[in-house]
Amino acid sequence: MPPSRRTTQTAQHQSLAHLANDLRLACMRISRRVRYESTQLVAPHQFSVMARLEGKALTPREIAEIERVSPPSMTRTVAGLVERGLVTRTDDPLDGRQVFISLTAEGLCLLNETRRRRDAWMATRLKGISAEEREVLVKATAILTRVASE
Repeated sequence: MPPSRRTTQTAQHQSLAHLANDLRLACMRISRRVRYESTQLVAPHQFSVMARLEGKALTPREIAEIERVSPPSMTRTVAGLVERGLVTRTDDPLDGRQVFISLTAEGLCLLNETRRRRDAWMATRLKGISAEEREVLVKATAILTRVASE
């Protein structure tokens, strides 16, 4: 391979590596800021569990697998949500050893309020950017959504 092509490939690789690093850090910072914007309502890990339960009941083990946490950790999280009246446990009619976790009406209201607050926080930050920057973010959102689903 000619030296000039090798240099170009190395530069592209370094550029891609820098982009990957910068993008990862930016996404982490935004995610952290948005998550903690409404922690007075519900802790981030509890919000995540509640969002998983929207529209369907799951077993604690299923939620633990989705959230990639240990079953004992999920048991503690679910217990805290049950105690607050945000989720409820229901025995499985086919297997008395199994329980399903589902959102209560209060849990759904809190989930929606948390989302509203987080969206408002983000919208406030987006007000200050130009129309061109918004268009870039529209395109970036589509790309990031695709990358995250791979």
